[in-house]
Amino acid sequence: MSVEVELEESVNYTPIQRMRHSSAHVMAEAIQELFPDAKFGIGPAIEDGFYYDFDLPRALTPEDLPEIEKRMQRIIAAKYPFVRDRWPREKALEYFRAKQQDYKVELIENLPDAEVGIYQQGNFLDLCRGPHVENTSQIGPIKLMRVAGAYWRGDEHRPMLQRIYGTAWNNQEELDQYLWRLEEAQKRDHRKLGKELKLFFLSEDLPGGVPIFLPRGEMIRHLMESYVRETQERHGYQHVWTSHLGKVRLYKTSKHWYTYRDNMFPVMKGEQEGSEDDAYMLKPMNCPHHIITYKSQMHSYRELPVRYAEFATLYRYEKAGTLTGLARVRSLTQDDAHVFMRPDQIQQEFNNAVNLTLEVFETYGLTDYHVRLSLRDPQKKEDYVGSDEVWETAESALRDAVEGKGIEYAIGIGEAAFYGPKVDFMVRDALGREWQCSTVQLDFVQPENFELEYIGEDGQPHRPVMIHRAVTGSTERFMAMLIEHFAGAFPVWLAPVQAMIIPIADRHQEYANQVLESLKAAGLRAEVDNRGERMNAKIRDAQMQKIPYMLVVGDKEAAAEAVSVRLRTNVDLKSIPLADFIERVKGITSSKSMEL
Repeated sequence: MSVEVELEESVNYTPIQRMRHSSAHVMAEAIQELFPDAKFGIGPAIEDGFYYDFDLPRALTPEDLPEIEKRMQRIIAAKYPFVRDRWPREKALEYFRAKQQDYKVELIENLPDAEVGIYQQGNFLDLCRGPHVENTSQIGPIKLMRVAGAYWRGDEHRPMLQRIYGTAWNNQEELDQYLWRLEEAQKRDHRKLGKELKLFFLSEDLPGGVPIFLPRGEMIRHLMESYVRETQERHGYQHVWTSHLGKVRLYKTSKHWYTYRDNMFPVMKGEQEGSEDDAYMLKPMNCPHHIITYKSQMHSYRELPVRYAEFATLYRYEKAGTLTGLARVRSLTQDDAHVFMRPDQIQQEFNNAVNLTLEVFETYGLTDYHVRLSLRDPQKKEDYVGSDEVWETAESALRDAVEGKGIEYAIGIGEAAFYGPKVDFMVRDALGREWQCSTVQLDFVQPENFELEYIGEDGQPHRPVMIHRAVTGSTERFMAMLIEHFAGAFPVWLAPVQAMIIPIADRHQEYANQVLESLKAAGLRAEVDNRGERMNAKIRDAQMQKIPYMLVVGDKEAAAEAVSVRLRTNVDLKSIPLADFIERVKGITSSKSMEL
């Protein structure tokens, strides 16, 4: 949260945010008791808790948190009132300068108000616009979580402060539930499971944020992309392929060069020495490439809509500190698609994009989601490309399309793409965490930038409209979400290994290999565990690998052409004829069912 948000928008805090904001002030008072020379940054409420930034004489350790928490509990029990006041700027500057609170002085100097808000509880006085609870006893159960580094005002060139994160809830049951979710999230962490399940790894011999996928991880990628590809084709999309490289001139025409430059990799040498426009770049986004693909041919109104789709590898120079396993990478693959259409086709194409998205969500069992209509910030028009008229037309058209589809939505001011408004699908996983997955963006600007045309019924050139659309977004990020959502126990159709065949003794190896060949011939994915381990150890290892089925084979199974089936949930289905098992799994796989 930015300083401006903390100081100016905190008046919109909900009751629990108000309590968490008050908790941050109580934590600051506890720090002041421990470190009288501490300097204070900001302390806002955030999702699920609060933090405060401190400049301290020594580095904090996790062992410091219980003592800070103990002092906070004493302050809370004392029922100190939160007393609000308004001070003239000069009085506030004089006070905080005398206290050598340099960060507070900087904040006041950057505020335009003649007066500033002051809050005091107990022995702690702070610059703040509030609001707060009435007194400290109204703060519910708290827990300090961790210490992290944070640059002042998010600027890597400014001092590094120490940030203490905490959480506060209405009652102990809510706190316990939250801590359970955190513990469960650690177990489901896709970086941990990715290593344990042999899906992917990151190497110091490669740039940060460039994962390598092992055979099982690549199989999941393949299954995910094959499914989306088949679904897109049913919805009328044609797949194309465009280069990993582009020229600077392409991104200047699209305006990405001017709005997204900091996230692009450095320019490479082009064919013409010294010509910036002809220099090469790793592709940071795909829309300009699909636009010039459309422009390579003349189109009639009868052909529209033209729907291009591509699993495009993109390269974005994300800051090292933001890289998180597969969730944020520098080399990503996007199920990118662009629709070129007549203005009268906006509703039908929006409906088509939404129907496709919801079909995919249903297949993955992602039923908890909400929709956000993202519009430009009218106070920061300079951050967007295109005239007011174009934006008013685009926003009105997209709003009409959303309402015409009967979708409930929330508004996100300032969250539009720089070239147009968009609809984002926010998915909640099994732990209730929110992921931004799918997007549908309406664009009147890029067709203008590239002077796109189609020949209308009147024989004259007309300007098409574009939809930018991604169903699962980044393959890597979506996979990270799925790993955590399913805790690595993928549905049968998506499991990289669907069955592990476990021979009881060496003499059963031949039959185990026959079972393997039968499964492969049926299009199923299976392996044989030929290790010299005991049978129970092999079953346990397969369960740890989240493999849906363990097929134990011995003398009885070989004689009956059967398999003894154990599920990864430890349910024992006993002996089943091999042919019946194959039909069972083929049915579950083809229907993409969630059952075992």
